[in-house]
Amino acid sequence: MIKAYLSYNNIISSLGFNSESVVKNIHNEVSGLQLIKDNKALPEPFYSALIDSEALEKAFLKLQPKTDYTRLEKMMITSLNEVLQSSKIKLNDRVGLIVSTTKGNIDALDKNNPFPKERAYLSELGKNIQEFFKFENEAIVVSNACVSGILSVAIAKRYIQQNTYDHVFIVSGDVVTEFILSGFNSFQALSQEPCKPYDKNRTGINIGEVAASILVTKSSENLAKEAVEILGESSCNDANHISGPSRTGEGLYRSIKLALDQANLTAQEIDYISAHGTATMFNDEMEAIAFNRMQLQKVPLNSLKGYFGHTLGASGLLETIVGMHSLYNNTLYVSKGFDTIGVTKPINVITKTTSRELKTFLKTASGFGGCNTAIILKKSNQTKNHV
Repeated sequence: MIKAYLSYNNIISSLGFNSESVVKNIHNEVSGLQLIKDNKALPEPFYSALIDSEALEKAFLKLQPKTDYTRLEKMMITSLNEVLQSSKIKLNDRVGLIVSTTKGNIDALDKNNPFPKERAYLSELGKNIQEFFKFENEAIVVSNACVSGILSVAIAKRYIQQNTYDHVFIVSGDVVTEFILSGFNSFQALSQEPCKPYDKNRTGINIGEVAASILVTKSSENLAKEAVEILGESSCNDANHISGPSRTGEGLYRSIKLALDQANLTAQEIDYISAHGTATMFNDEMEAIAFNRMQLQKVPLNSLKGYFGHTLGASGLLETIVGMHSLYNNTLYVSKGFDTIGVTKPINVITKTTSRELKTFLKTASGFGGCNTAIILKKSNQTKNHV
């Protein structure tokens, strides 16, 4: 079986414009969430993690664009450019591109948006990213609610193991828009304070925005220092409800079980879980049930939503990249916002940033429509221990 690795990566976020600075802020327990007062978006103030527009524009203009691009496209192009430059991989017919998002350029539908409404088509987003960098192959667009980012990693791994591509670049992103905020507000799911995943006093989610990029490759040479090998992955849909997860955690349970089977690992061999942790009652409870069914209740676990909010389809890739650096740094990062357990099953939420020898981690994600994805990653042989 051909091995697949996650290598060079980049994060564009409220906590910085590269992965290292973002992880440093997480290590220092700095959150990107801020109170936003914007009556055009919502009548009440809300917490969100927004990318600095001036800094984004400055970084994007360095790439000398020849035409106009949307905010999301600027985020994605700026992020992906860093990974392309670091990898030094020549773009040919053996190189694939995956663009993952939940809503893409949904703000093109806003009344005062300068772009045509057709820009909201996901195919247009993929085409614009592909043509900017001159990828020979058409972009593959992955949009499966909030598992989109991590599902893209699983799909890239399959392309490589099927010998369709030698390398696959993934760029994932979503932006905070009036449409998205009003949608979650209609569910009464938005919190008016920083979110608290798994905490008994949680009051809902915060929505954030981010762009993240990564290289998936079969080559074990010229890997990034924090590179990991993809050992196993699986995606299952429990078809429970259009917005509510399975009350028994069935889809997530099956995803984790199949990923462990593929990786030929037991639950006891997982060192850390990077969970979804949206800070909603149903999601947090479902995850706790699924982790207990898999005998993972003692494994250290965190949610990164307290740093970025829920970044929708980009969250899975963003959190995978942070997990890679967590392994490289041999450090478990605190699950910000958590204080007192607020689920009915025991889970080992990380309450203090701690140094520990780490080799493997499990990344999970769940989303609307009953989708669930799990992926298991291990330090590559070239990754040296680092504290």
